[in-house]
Amino acid sequence: MELDPAGIPRPVRFGRVFELDFRAYELRRSGRALKLERIPMELLLVLVERRGELVTREQIVERVWGPEVFVDVDNSVNTAIRKLRLVLRDDPEKPRFIQTVTGKGYRFIAPVEEDAPSDVARSPAPVSEAGPQPRDRPQGEGPGIPATSPSSRHRLIVLGLALALIAGAVYLQQPRARLLRRRRMLAVLPFANLTGDPAQDYFSDGLTEEMIGRLGNLDPQGLAIIARTSVMQYRDRPSLDRIGRELGVDYVLEGSVRRDADRVRISAQLIQMSDQTHLWSRQYDRELSSLVAVQEEIAQAVADQIQLTLEPGNRAGAPALLSPEGYEAYDLYLKGRYFWNLRTADGFERAVAYFARAAEKDPAYARSYSGLADAYALMSTYDLGSPMELMPKARSAAIRALDLDDRLAEAHTSLALIREQFDWDWKSAEKEFRRAIELGPNYATAHHWYAEFLAFQGRFREALVESERASRLDPLSLIISTDHATIRYFAGQPDRAIAEFRSVLEREPRFLKANMVVWPYLQKGMYSEALAQVEKWRSIADETWSWAAQVCVYERLGRHAEARQALERLERWGRDRPADPMPMLPVAYVGVGEREKALDSLEKLFRERSSVIATLKVDPFYDPLREDSRFQDILRRAGLAD
Repeated sequence: MELDPAGIPRPVRFGRVFELDFRAYELRRSGRALKLERIPMELLLVLVERRGELVTREQIVERVWGPEVFVDVDNSVNTAIRKLRLVLRDDPEKPRFIQTVTGKGYRFIAPVEEDAPSDVARSPAPVSEAGPQPRDRPQGEGPGIPATSPSSRHRLIVLGLALALIAGAVYLQQPRARLLRRRRMLAVLPFANLTGDPAQDYFSDGLTEEMIGRLGNLDPQGLAIIARTSVMQYRDRPSLDRIGRELGVDYVLEGSVRRDADRVRISAQLIQMSDQTHLWSRQYDRELSSLVAVQEEIAQAVADQIQLTLEPGNRAGAPALLSPEGYEAYDLYLKGRYFWNLRTADGFERAVAYFARAAEKDPAYARSYSGLADAYALMSTYDLGSPMELMPKARSAAIRALDLDDRLAEAHTSLALIREQFDWDWKSAEKEFRRAIELGPNYATAHHWYAEFLAFQGRFREALVESERASRLDPLSLIISTDHATIRYFAGQPDRAIAEFRSVLEREPRFLKANMVVWPYLQKGMYSEALAQVEKWRSIADETWSWAAQVCVYERLGRHAEARQALERLERWGRDRPADPMPMLPVAYVGVGEREKALDSLEKLFRERSSVIATLKVDPFYDPLREDSRFQDILRRAGLAD
């Protein structure tokens, strides 16, 4: 690769529209600089420098992070590659730029054109703190610029090269020092149920969740814990290599549970992923009534081992013991969380029943009420009942939980959701979200829901940052990835939204919410893709949102009669169930150009306190209504007017 006089590669062009400027540390598309974080940029520089060659993961880590830095290799590289592909709009299945060599590494495959040396003279010179510096000119050129001899030019080149090397060393040492202080990542794998009774899965899953919560509170600044929704996908105990690759963690805690009528045996072991060393293992035999104390003992032992790798002064103290007065209430709470995490109508109903029974057994157990708040709040936002019925119940439970324990991050998060989507009290909602994140920085749901909150107000840059934090804590969460794509769509980034929705659907084609890719398809005029997606959606679930999408797609394709038939079916559904909100009906009316009916429907949803109102400010689909005074009045009353 040709270097300029300072030893820096010359700018290169690829893919017709992209230019990579090594000196300016910048990637441009059609002349406009693209926003790219340091790690993806460093990775792109490595791949382009060695274009056509296989660059292994180990070589990438050594070049980008340095050999002495302890880093979660697979997750970090995967994340950087994903961000690069999003910026380059590169399809991993049919790559134009970055080819994955499975199990090995990556190769940059696009043809590259290097700038001629004369082009470099026209590029901007580096700017120091003192301001722009004069560029070298040929001998005798330029007013007031003395001529330079070949020997002096040689000395200047040597000096420039030395300064560049020193600056590069300083630059690399700064992020490297930060990396050495980064939070360690740990995954608590699902505790294996060795009872032989599948009905006891809730118990082992509940223990897993408790360990995640306990370890997350030990040292939030030094230790990050992968969220439950990601780790629960490893019930089948895949290889540690796969787990490390997909989650990108430094440590794994795995264990098993045996339980009889009044005793429990818990086995646990801590594994360091870099070399799969077993750092620690232990077995506990206890009476069921002392289970909470056993969890505390395991959590502290794990923390002690992990703290050996943390910097001095970053050592965590033991968490406050959570000691419900009755084990039976705790047992019921675990069952409730098991069913709540299923995210189904039946699961929510069963969760409510278990949380309520737990609260009856021990009225002072705050987590029972936080569970009730979570269940009722999500039942409302999942359109499983009237918000006017469900949200007040959620509020009452959340406030009760906070009265009993005002340090529960989960309860603050639930109250924030109610303030946002039912009260439309944006100031109070943000206060609750921030408090939840302060108390539980490892609680992925707090970051996830806060990201949505920020997006609904049009604060997209902050929203994407929070969404990325949620994703790091829960990297396999389909809902977090889907809502990240939705934020992209709201932010006017349909191409990136489509890529991220597709990524979710590749992982799980039956994940219903990811079918929202239909909306950016329509925004881009990709009607055939939208139709194909709607047909897949309808084949999986014959639901109201899929019918609304079908109305809009048929209308855009000019199939007006079919669009009207689908709309009539939606209207009949609404007449048959008048007590239920119809948040998808305004979308269908906008799709066929029925402005007044769309506004009437939105007014009704406003009166019913539907969560769809929170999206009106930023959802591009409502742009045809945006200048209407009735629409603006709804925004004003919801606290969303500019």
